Amino acid sequence: MAKSNHSVLIFALGGVGEIGKNMYVVQSGDDIVVIDAGLKFPEEEMLGIDMVIPDITYLEENRDKVRGIIITHGHEDHIGGLSYVLKHLKVPVYATKLTLGLIDAKLKEAGILNETKRVLINSDSEVVLGKMKATFFRVNHSIPDCVGVCLETPEGYVVHTGDFKFDQTPINNQAADLAKMAMIGDRGVLCLLSDSTNAERPGFTGSERSVGIAIKDVFSKATGRIVVSTFASNVHRIQQVVDAAVQFNRKLTVVGRSMQNVINISRELGYLFVPEGLIVESDEINKLPAEQVVILSTGSQGEPMSALTRMARSAHRKIDILPGDTVIIAATPIPGNEKYVARTIDQLSRIGADVIYGGHGPNGTVHVSGHGSQEELRLMLNLMKPKYFIPVHGEYRMLKMHSLLAEQVGIPEENIFLLDNGDTVEISGGRARYGPKVHAGNVLIDGLGVGDVGNIVLRDRKLLSQDGILVVVVTLSKQNGTILSGPDIISRGFVYVRESEELLDEANRIVTQTLVKCMEENVNEWSSLKNNVKESLGRYLYEQTRRRPMILPIIMEV
Repeated sequence: MAKSNHSVLIFALGGVGEIGKNMYVVQSGDDIVVIDAGLKFPEEEMLGIDMVIPDITYLEENRDKVRGIIITHGHEDHIGGLSYVLKHLKVPVYATKLTLGLIDAKLKEAGILNETKRVLINSDSEVVLGKMKATFFRVNHSIPDCVGVCLETPEGYVVHTGDFKFDQTPINNQAADLAKMAMIGDRGVLCLLSDSTNAERPGFTGSERSVGIAIKDVFSKATGRIVVSTFASNVHRIQQVVDAAVQFNRKLTVVGRSMQNVINISRELGYLFVPEGLIVESDEINKLPAEQVVILSTGSQGEPMSALTRMARSAHRKIDILPGDTVIIAATPIPGNEKYVARTIDQLSRIGADVIYGGHGPNGTVHVSGHGSQEELRLMLNLMKPKYFIPVHGEYRMLKMHSLLAEQVGIPEENIFLLDNGDTVEISGGRARYGPKVHAGNVLIDGLGVGDVGNIVLRDRKLLSQDGILVVVVTLSKQNGTILSGPDIISRGFVYVRESEELLDEANRIVTQTLVKCMEENVNEWSSLKNNVKESLGRYLYEQTRRRPMILPIIMEV
């Protein structure tokens, strides 16, 4: 890539124009620093896909220049792609204590823990990465141990805020380090990359402590069992549920593997305090009186296979939701998950549970965001006072709104860069401009397959899901090209065979007629025969049904 030795290139391989899949890159000469390596959940049209991670082709092509991956915090949209990335890039990973604990569990599962260099950092650390140096500052979010990153480059300081809000009464009593942020701003920030998730929300985001008050209020009034569903990684929220269970003399059981993992790691590392004997096995809760039970569960996003969703469908192995239970969904839906959450709430209500969600608590909200609203975003901009600004971490409308907030605090419009994944900002001699585009995209993970499902496979899945498939099996004679057996037509997802005999008989006749005609015209190449069958049969079926099933001719020669 043509650029001066001292120019700095900044771009995203994931995380702009979307929620999740965060991966940001700062390159100075022959040194590349990566910030975060997340995943995102598949969009509706990605049929059968489990998760999506960034395409790291550019990093693989420049692997000898990658000095390390810095992780800002332990959420899946920032660490979920790491085990896949590290199989291709053998580089050190820098993260705080809890984040590193969560990463270690992922790397162990992937079988690459021992071959990965992991470096523990805190907000006072300094890390040399080639000719760049990274320092850190503490921020508040919905998981402990979050940091922003300040990269010292030959052109100046590049700052990435990480996910943040300004919580004046944080659960762990560790407020965001405003003094350090102001000091970085006074030193002069060349470019700021800042979290845009809540750029459309006016005012300030509420304190996590307010959720604890609302949860305790629900606990004080509930007469039956209480089920609390939240993000597995929201350690502060889990702590408040634990505290409420202790205060109201209830035993706690945890369902959902990810929730159990996070609780075990957080307790081990000293981020979660649970009295001995409070947590009981899920088998035990049926023996306890209803007013002594709290169930902490995954499934706040209505995921089809999650614990809460299975309980709502009465499909969980050990726990059923009962009339009179109180269910607290202490999360808001990620964009795209709204209908799944609504369906779960409906199912729970139908059973007879009292469902409390989002802002619908009887005494305040049972969820607050971990991301700063407009006033906090303005405060971050005013603390950092950047020359150039790149809004990140959000869908395009959020990035756009964040850019307008930046203009309001005095950053010139021409100094604000709205990017798509793969767009670059090149800064040289203190001047920034759009640089050359780099390769970026999605890598789809389906089961054990990484990247083996692409647009063509997804297109086929979509076609199969819409109009089904017809398989046409024919055996031809090698000697004289006559039909020895068939055509046999197998229908799946297209029409019900027993009610469509006439249609399929005619389809059979058309296939036979097409093959005979081909033979008479000496067309005996398999690809031509198959195409002719597809074309004639497809035309007939569309005329009769206005549907276009996938037609799969199988021609054998004997």
